[in-house]
Amino acid sequence: MKTSYWLANASIAVMTAFLADGAAAQQISGTPGSPQATTTIDGRYLPPPTQPFKGEINLNAAQSIPYWPARVVPPKGAPNILLIMTDDVGFGAPSTFGGVIPTPAMDHIAAEGLRYTDFHSTALCSPTRAALITGRNHHSVGFGVISEQSTGYPGYNSLIPRETATIGRILEENGYRTAWFGKDHNTPTYQASQVGPFNQWPTGMGFDYFYGFIGGDTSQWQPNLFRNTTAIYPYLDHPGWNLVTAMADDAIHWLNQLNDIDPSTPFFLYYVPGATHAPHHPTPEWIKKISDMHLFDKGWNALRDQIFANQKRLGVIPQDAKLTPWPDGLLPRWETLSDAQKKLYIRQVDVYAAYLAYADHEIGRVVQQVADEGKLDNTLIIYISGDNGASAEGSLNGTPSEILQFNGVELPVAAQMKWYDVWGSEYTYNHMAVPWAWAFDTPFKWTKQIPSFFGGTRQGMAISWPGHITDKGGIRAQFSHVIDIVPTILEATNIPAPVQVDGIAQKPIEGVSLCYTFDKANADAPSRHHIQYFEMMGVQGLYDDGWMLSGVPVRPPWNLLGTAIQDPASDFKFELYDLRHDWTQYRDLAASHPEKVQEMKDLMFGEFAKYQVLPLDASVATRVAAPRPSFTAGRRIFNYSGQPVTGIPDGAAPRLLNTSYTITADIDVAQSGTEGMIVTEGGRFGGYGLYLLKGRPVFTWNLLDLKRVKWEDPETLSKGKHRLVFDFKYDGLGFGTLAFNNMSGLGRAGTGTFSVDGKVVATQRLDRTIPLVLPIDETFDIGSDTGTPVDDDDYKVPFTFKGKIDGIVISLDPPKLSPDDIKKLDAAYRAGGDAN
Repeated sequence: MKTSYWLANASIAVMTAFLADGAAAQQISGTPGSPQATTTIDGRYLPPPTQPFKGEINLNAAQSIPYWPARVVPPKGAPNILLIMTDDVGFGAPSTFGGVIPTPAMDHIAAEGLRYTDFHSTALCSPTRAALITGRNHHSVGFGVISEQSTGYPGYNSLIPRETATIGRILEENGYRTAWFGKDHNTPTYQASQVGPFNQWPTGMGFDYFYGFIGGDTSQWQPNLFRNTTAIYPYLDHPGWNLVTAMADDAIHWLNQLNDIDPSTPFFLYYVPGATHAPHHPTPEWIKKISDMHLFDKGWNALRDQIFANQKRLGVIPQDAKLTPWPDGLLPRWETLSDAQKKLYIRQVDVYAAYLAYADHEIGRVVQQVADEGKLDNTLIIYISGDNGASAEGSLNGTPSEILQFNGVELPVAAQMKWYDVWGSEYTYNHMAVPWAWAFDTPFKWTKQIPSFFGGTRQGMAISWPGHITDKGGIRAQFSHVIDIVPTILEATNIPAPVQVDGIAQKPIEGVSLCYTFDKANADAPSRHHIQYFEMMGVQGLYDDGWMLSGVPVRPPWNLLGTAIQDPASDFKFELYDLRHDWTQYRDLAASHPEKVQEMKDLMFGEFAKYQVLPLDASVATRVAAPRPSFTAGRRIFNYSGQPVTGIPDGAAPRLLNTSYTITADIDVAQSGTEGMIVTEGGRFGGYGLYLLKGRPVFTWNLLDLKRVKWEDPETLSKGKHRLVFDFKYDGLGFGTLAFNNMSGLGRAGTGTFSVDGKVVATQRLDRTIPLVLPIDETFDIGSDTGTPVDDDDYKVPFTFKGKIDGIVISLDPPKLSPDDIKKLDAAYRAGGDAN
């Protein structure tokens, strides 16, 4: 009987011969052709070719022999992978590396495995994340800067090329189930709408499942959240809902579901919460828990000393390491502050610390789920504390809304006290004062954005893999970089780096595996990562076998609107450090070793040419406003059918900043008193909305939560069809003093006129407008409002329009520029400042 074919060999497991060219042996389990057969693949060519049919086909099925292609699985013994990375966390913040903020989940992983004390990021969010998931340098994969600052050069266009497949894609093709939870800062801003393209979304980069947000940050109370490529709003009607917990819940569900369906299938879970990037949004319970500990009452200078002592006690820095000096003249000392300043700053840092502790707690829940499934013994856990150093983007005073800082507005302490009691709640988009960030980067200099000093790039990392890492609690001080994680995972899984994916030859992996450090015998072995360039927004550096060449920042990272260096290739001063005897970059040797400085500069520019770093660009905020590909590029007229549309990101919406424009809405009112949102972009921290409020037409501009200007019709609309028109005349891109910042022609004044059925009902002048960006996690909506309202006193989301919208037309009328104007604006863009 033909059916006996399966039974005769059902329990046979065979290993085929090694491939002639040296690739890993193919492993086949079960009888080939049977439904239960599995196989590994060569792995160098993805996707693998279709498995040949080796059954028998005759005229009738009864005389034929079926043959199923074997299910692809990873090599025998390949571990599950849990890759965790937090956001904007300095080396000295978590308790694992000497900080005062409790991070017991990371402590536990370090105690069960290893702590890495010389691990580096790129100094900024998107670039680190692109390097992390590809194993290549950030410029090699188009992420020289964050996507919001992308420009039209290969190293800066925020497009991960097809020649650099992600670790998600590699593991997925080799039989892993893959998922991405949390922050996705690697989808180009101009491809983040509901029409894609989706090949640069997580689901298009090798991840079976995505639950998270796209962009640099989001509110944890009302996030711009996606499941795969569909926007979801789980916070509606759920007071107290917070993404930090919801994300852990969803990851736990995904793990449990996979385990219930097929416990033998290995997983790759990429877990990257938004914590602790601004806004700092922990729950009230965590704020109280941390506040009650009084961790920061003595101020940032005493905090540095405390962290430094802890680090020496833990052995995470050498005993002869020196604490870099406090930057007097740049940042104030704690004892010089007023009582009001101290009160506000302690509140800011308590909320920040609560956010980190909260996120670590939820990470611990995900790790516990793996343990509860009995899979911890064969799970490689990599927990990276931060994608760059602590963030100094909150201004010297901190801010209740990060969007203020991005638009050049800094509030004094007295003005910020308005938000003191709600700091960290949904009513703030908060960030802390710069000196806290400097303290959390102890023992190093500088902060996030600065790639040449370790305050910007040194990240604590813990790795555990029971049964493979036996030196529990060990410390590893080999120099390593975020590009080393992919080759580490590949070696641990015994999966080769592909040479071809989708018919496209792959660029070589540029990192070095850390698996050699897992062996206790190699605890003090020399680093195998010998050279590493650093560059971010024009600031340059190079590590070369124990030597560090460091470009000295000219623009402090909290000055986002300062004048850019015109010639970053030659205008920087460089310092030189012998890290073999100076772990913290304390002693500059450039003056005594000029020949070494020149040697390393030459080597650095060779690396720049090799990895697509050129051309160097030192501009910052102006790159946010620079044009880039989008569905709106070059368009002046936008016609919308009036059907409800929500969740359109800023990059795909009409841009109403620094231009004249007209919004025309044709509506059909079902009955007197009809209300709801007609069209809006932005929300609580900045934006506009056209809506009916108890039947009365209203147009509101929310100027960064500092002022709301309204145009209102005092009359209630009658039942039937009506036309609402808001017309704004911008004062133009003249060159003079600006209300919000010093960038020429941006944020200037204008006059708005609101008409209903051809009759002018309100005219008001704005003495200033928003110059650069609207809130990055809010969207353009028609027919209702997602996220947060532009005016909490007027309505609550979603504020669905109860009538019918027959159509909306938005027309733009940009300022007409003379050739001389264009030259001035171009000069302003290149300088990052005023063109006067």
